[in-house]
Amino acid sequence: MRRFVVALVIFTAYFVYVTLHFGVEKGIVITLLTWSFFVMCTPIADAGLLLDFPLRILTGIRMIKAELLVWAFAITLNVLFLLFNPSVYESTALLRLFHHILTTPVPFWLIIILSAAGTFLSIHFGDELLDVLFHSERRKYFLHKEKYELVAYLAIILLIVAIYDYLLNELGIKLF
Repeated sequence: MRRFVVALVIFTAYFVYVTLHFGVEKGIVITLLTWSFFVMCTPIADAGLLLDFPLRILTGIRMIKAELLVWAFAITLNVLFLLFNPSVYESTALLRLFHHILTTPVPFWLIIILSAAGTFLSIHFGDELLDVLFHSERRKYFLHKEKYELVAYLAIILLIVAIYDYLLNELGIKLF
């Protein structure tokens, strides 16, 4: 819950800042495109957290289903702006970087593919944790959970992070 509140506060503060700087209409567009950058270019469900987690808690809809809708919306949004208003990507340094990633399929779409893989793995893991959190048999579940599945998830996530870091280095961005 804390992570959701922090993400919501950051998102709202960014929206207010961008709206004050660019005006309401362009501020909304820049905020949505920036949000879509975090959906499509980070290998964890950070931007989707604004929708996935509250929907799961309030309605019981699995986060993985909500994240599929988040990705569909983010992709559609970017296709539309790339086709009809690509100049909006010149508004901020982050959107210029995003535009470069979107318009350079090789090798930078790999960032999007890796981000999708990491996001959906983390969402799957989060859904399982929430299932178990409210389950009366959670102790038994943890005792019998396949250790190999956890090891495989961790190995895949580490591989995703390593390749992601390599691609960011290719863009001139240093994380580690």
